[in-house]
Amino acid sequence: MAKIETDILIVGGGIAGCIAAISLIDTHTVTLIDKLEEPKERIGESLAPAAQRILKELQLLEPLQRYQNSLYIQNLGMQSYWGSEQVHIVDHLRNPDGLSKSIDRKGFEKFLRKSAVERGVQCIWPAKLQNSSLDDTTWNVVITSDIHKEQHIQAKFIIDATGRQSHFARSQGVQRIHHDKLIACWVTLPATQENKMSTITASENGWWYSAVVPHHKRVIAFQTDSDLVDRSTFKDLNSFLELSKSNRQIAAILEKNKAAITFHGVTAANSTQLEKVTGQQWAAIGDAAISFDPLSSQGMFNAMANAMQLKELLVMSNIVNHPDSIIEAQFQKMYTQQIEAIWEQYCYHKNTFYKAEMRWSDHPFWKRRHPSI
Repeated sequence: MAKIETDILIVGGGIAGCIAAISLIDTHTVTLIDKLEEPKERIGESLAPAAQRILKELQLLEPLQRYQNSLYIQNLGMQSYWGSEQVHIVDHLRNPDGLSKSIDRKGFEKFLRKSAVERGVQCIWPAKLQNSSLDDTTWNVVITSDIHKEQHIQAKFIIDATGRQSHFARSQGVQRIHHDKLIACWVTLPATQENKMSTITASENGWWYSAVVPHHKRVIAFQTDSDLVDRSTFKDLNSFLELSKSNRQIAAILEKNKAAITFHGVTAANSTQLEKVTGQQWAAIGDAAISFDPLSSQGMFNAMANAMQLKELLVMSNIVNHPDSIIEAQFQKMYTQQIEAIWEQYCYHKNTFYKAEMRWSDHPFWKRRHPSI
């Protein structure tokens, strides 16, 4: 079977992988693979206003705007019950980048995949990464798919965009550091309330998040540490509803929609990072490199911004087409420093936000997030 030859192989067709592929296709040949035929359902998220700059640069903003109300809705801001029972409102009305967007995550990822195909990216899905080896300056990769049982890809550079699993980096022996045990259990229900603002509200053993997303739906998620709740708590809707009774704001929303709630279960939400985010002719981006606590509301934007940063470094260094040990070392140092700076800033803001909630400072969830108190 003929080998696929490409400049850059991107493993992972989510937001980070697609943005990287679209940004690089004008200067390199790019192949994008993902293990899933189509994206899976995810918790609806808020796309930070600054993300519009990236979408505009890649000529994606105008096409996306055609899908307002189906792929996204404008989000006026956030109401929070954090630090007290008094509600605080943070709006985006004066943000120079405009309003944030509440995204249909699955629909947005499908939009980005379609855009990648239209721009000329060679896309293969479903396709699983089986093994890889570096021969001098060329990666030899074996993937399997439903159409072709086995395919061989030769690539000059590999980008790991496989999310928290960081499949490629882990296959190279790179370990992942887990800084906490945060998980999120989530449900969706009809958006029947007049108030369409997102809500964040703290509780004794964690915090709740609620947001209206496209298709007249509302997402509600509870974030806590996996070892602080009995496993049966997140097994079904009834136990989730019982837990929600401890929070007045969330209980009021759920009480009116019990019959129409869809239970989605648990997903990882903890802060993690790779011990090493780049190596010889490879780099990790987005959640594969560092993953954020959803309290930051920066996960999707970081994935996009990180992909653009890597693109700039690859084009500037030209190590894809002209690998050189000295340039490679400089590239790795610069990219590592960029990721470390992002991580340091993220940790500072995360700690600041958590320390603003002191009502349950003697309970395990909050005590872990107030280490200096």
